[in-house]
Amino acid sequence: MSATLPAPTVERAVAIRREIHRHPELGFEEHNTQAIVERELDALGIEHYRAAQTGVVGVIRGALPGHVSGLRADMDALPITEDSGEACTSEVPGKMHACGHDSHTAMLLGAARVLQESRETLHGSVVLLFQPAEEGPGGAKPMIEEGALENPKVEAVTMLHVDSRLATGTIGITPGPVNAAADEFHLTIRGKGGHGASPHKAVDVIPCAAAMVLALQNVAARETDPLAPIVVTIGTIEGGYRNNVIADRVTMTGTLRTQDPAVREAATGKLRRIVDGIAAAYGAQVQLEMLLGYPAVINDAALAESFAQYARERGFTVERPAPTMGGEDFAYFAQCVPGVLVRLGIYNEAVGSVHAGHSPQFRLDEGAIPTGIETLVAFARGIGSGAVAIR
Repeated sequence: MSATLPAPTVERAVAIRREIHRHPELGFEEHNTQAIVERELDALGIEHYRAAQTGVVGVIRGALPGHVSGLRADMDALPITEDSGEACTSEVPGKMHACGHDSHTAMLLGAARVLQESRETLHGSVVLLFQPAEEGPGGAKPMIEEGALENPKVEAVTMLHVDSRLATGTIGITPGPVNAAADEFHLTIRGKGGHGASPHKAVDVIPCAAAMVLALQNVAARETDPLAPIVVTIGTIEGGYRNNVIADRVTMTGTLRTQDPAVREAATGKLRRIVDGIAAAYGAQVQLEMLLGYPAVINDAALAESFAQYARERGFTVERPAPTMGGEDFAYFAQCVPGVLVRLGIYNEAVGSVHAGHSPQFRLDEGAIPTGIETLVAFARGIGSGAVAIR
């Protein structure tokens, strides 16, 4: 979509994004980012309060009657050392905005400016949800538990997430599942240590662990409908002392990603059956600990279709990207009220915006910021006026 925003609005959003990018903060450490958000909302005369430790909730009340929309932006960075070459590169060693949350926050502040300055033609109210700790341990649930969706009561909610799969200037809206449930598991295998020259006198957990790594792939390859998305990944493995010592203990950690709640529930039992069986075959013992993470993000189908049509009618280029297996705690907001996660294209080879999120080389095309601001404004206005249908 062609930018129709006043140049000062875009320039301010870009400046805020760069300010946040230079000073990245991890989950529930976003004190400086929180202060930036509060500073900007104060300057715009927007009422606001703190939530979930380092989060901020703002409220814009339109002059005309209508529905209440929620606009959510995450604020936290990742524990990554930046290697992007950006002029506004991180000034904090080991921390980086490698997933675009700096731009999410800046674009929501840009949308807040547009909506606040046009309150006389705004139907309903808009709740601004500046959320901490999306990358972990999770800030959405605390915000909800503290009443962020209640006063005024949000009727539909959206968020933007930058996406290097889509070209700059496009947005992506897909009904149904768009992100996966992100669960974590920890395995501890115990055997009997011994000398490497006398394996018959020990219970070697290294080959046992190797067998488990391979067998766990059967959960996806042979025990789940091939049309049902599922990922089983072993991310770490640690064990052993030296070359001639048989290890008595191995620990592994992994992630389980699913989009269907039934597949998610069944997979845990399958993991447990497999590791118990292999441990028994090798004469070892195993402990499996499952840590349930964020649920899958399910875009409300009616809301997604309605907003996509509304956006097209207003000149946006709208695509329908495939779901991803990444996790996103926006899922909790979308469980409470109809929600839609919108992808914002940032792919632009000319400026080096080609790397996926969570890469040290991740680089954002700031040319996407006007489209992001306009998308958030369109959602708020469409929901408020009733032009975008809410189930």
